[in-house]
Amino acid sequence: MKVAIMGAGAVGCYYGGMLARAGHDVVLIGRPQHVEAIERDGLRLEAQTFDERIGAPHLHASTEASAVAGAQLVLFCVKSTDTESAGASIAAHLPADALVLTLQNGVDNADRLRKTISQDVAAAVVYVASGMAGPGHVRHNGRGELVIEPSRSSEAVAQTLIAAGVPTEISANVRGALWSKLILNCAYNALSALSQLPYGRLVQGVGVRDAMRDVVAECKAVAQADGVTLPADVDAAVSRIAETMQEQYSSTAQDLARGKRSEIDHLNGFVVQRGEALGVATPANRMLHTLVKLVEDKAHGAL
Repeated sequence: MKVAIMGAGAVGCYYGGMLARAGHDVVLIGRPQHVEAIERDGLRLEAQTFDERIGAPHLHASTEASAVAGAQLVLFCVKSTDTESAGASIAAHLPADALVLTLQNGVDNADRLRKTISQDVAAAVVYVASGMAGPGHVRHNGRGELVIEPSRSSEAVAQTLIAAGVPTEISANVRGALWSKLILNCAYNALSALSQLPYGRLVQGVGVRDAMRDVVAECKAVAQADGVTLPADVDAAVSRIAETMQEQYSSTAQDLARGKRSEIDHLNGFVVQRGEALGVATPANRMLHTLVKLVEDKAHGAL
């Protein structure tokens, strides 16, 4: 299968590397520093059970959106803030029969992307702990499963991913799974970012678990008001994150550490927005959203 990774950061590089390692033709589309390193030395994929460099003939890298040309599968891994602009940049280059799988934080990216491109779009829920350890070097810290919504080619794509070592399931309730993942992100991301602590150490802080419970309760109330059917084990899933991803820093923490804008508007900020629309109070989520925005604005000279 020919695969393109649009937005080859930590998540995209991990899944792209796994597919290339399995013999698929993969192009990583990302930032110049990573592309140059990968084209020169291959992608270093430092997983929990192996540490390999993966390169030609199965893996290449490009800075150009046009590199999606000919791809049967596109893993769409850009930041939620860039969904529309990245979608527009690849629209003219996609084959008519391509499947674009959104591997992003937030719950509405697939819907937003469908307004930009005409090809088949399916949402995916991502559970992977990974980070860029340097240019062209992705470090996998745990998990790696995907939950994808049904589409005309989901079954074939799921089997391809499973054969490449990526646990994958197809679910008719991806909306509920996306909200469940959103709740995990709302519980952990901002707190990890503000403290610059990995999950395992974060939850040891005074009052942290109680604060997380408040955040989760608000998210569940908003989801219920929005007609979302959540999995029954949301609370247990929140607790498990600190055990299964002890060394992982949230994507928001990684963004703030690099002085970048984060996706907080699409995480706690989204819950606040939907809560306002549905008449559900979200003070804990509002406070976390406000604090992260303050840090971002200060770093960017807006304050």
